[in-house]
Amino acid sequence: MKYEHNRQKYVRVQRLINLKMAKAYRTTSNEALCILTGTTPIILKLEKVVKQFTFRDKQQQQAINLDYEVEYKLWPHPAKTISIIETGTHEEAAICAYTDESKYQKIVGSGVVIFKGSDIIARQKMKLDDRCSNNQAKLVAIHKALEEIELLNRERISPLTAIIYTDSRVSLDSLRNAKNHSFLVEEIRKLVASLEKRE
Repeated sequence: MKYEHNRQKYVRVQRLINLKMAKAYRTTSNEALCILTGTTPIILKLEKVVKQFTFRDKQQQQAINLDYEVEYKLWPHPAKTISIIETGTHEEAAICAYTDESKYQKIVGSGVVIFKGSDIIARQKMKLDDRCSNNQAKLVAIHKALEEIELLNRERISPLTAIIYTDSRVSLDSLRNAKNHSFLVEEIRKLVASLEKRE
């Protein structure tokens, strides 16, 4: 109702302006006045603005599925299960990757730092959608660490040994849970399986 009322008001205002500009009779139609003055009908402009606003509003309100369930057809064969080995102590490895995440108000991010000995050889930080959960941010950090390790191993004849350090018990349990087939978990499993093949 409010939009309709305002629309009629804008049409009347445009009509009065066009009458003054064209010096035409009051009985001249608004469409003819727009042609005489070379102006775009206000209704067309209003409809364009309303459509743009509605489109943007729908995009903002639309729920994005950030970590969907992978179809059963794409699940890995049970024989190809990966082994997640947990360690609580600092062990010797050629590469050490440290992952972390942060969620503060509407800002979500993940970070990875990779060391070879005492030297930093790779560093990544990612800004995530504000609807990401803390656990998703942790999994994204682990996934990015594995991608970086895979890049380092790609050109080597003898692959490097690597350890990824994370403070997320939930992430480790998710990776071990055979019934969990979420996209991020499956992508991490694929990367681990690919790295295990190169050993």
